[in-house]
Amino acid sequence: MTPVVVERLAPRDTWPLRKRVLRSHQEGDAVVLRGDDDPRAAHLGARDEAGAVVGVASVLPERCPWAPERPGAWRLRGMATAEGLRGAGIGTRLLRAALDHVRTEGGTLVWCNARVGALAFYEREGFSAAGERYEDPELGPHVPMQRDLRPGRLG
Repeated sequence: MTPVVVERLAPRDTWPLRKRVLRSHQEGDAVVLRGDDDPRAAHLGARDEAGAVVGVASVLPERCPWAPERPGAWRLRGMATAEGLRGAGIGTRLLRAALDHVRTEGGTLVWCNARVGALAFYEREGFSAAGERYEDPELGPHVPMQRDLRPGRLG
């Protein structure tokens, strides 16, 4: 596992890595996501030994589109790990820190639109598909996923 420190970041500190990894083909402020400025949101970053941000993830309370009546829903988005460091445990540490934050805030469901290439990662962390694969015209193929955080629940 690559040595990193996971800490809270200001939203703007997540943008450079989001741009490089998730939205390099988009212009302007595409890395600024709806909800970045929500005071309840948590923006997490993994810093390497030199202090560089090598992983990011954000969670915020947001109604789940396929379970709108479900209270305690939080959205995971903007999750990225620097090129060359994927598979080193950085994403796992970030995701677990995000889930801990959601639990602390009383959240009971975390949902996301996962890139197809990351499905196995999310499944290993207890997420399950909540719908069919779809094509985002700007970001490529995704699958809606969720993880129930209530005790004794899976997926």
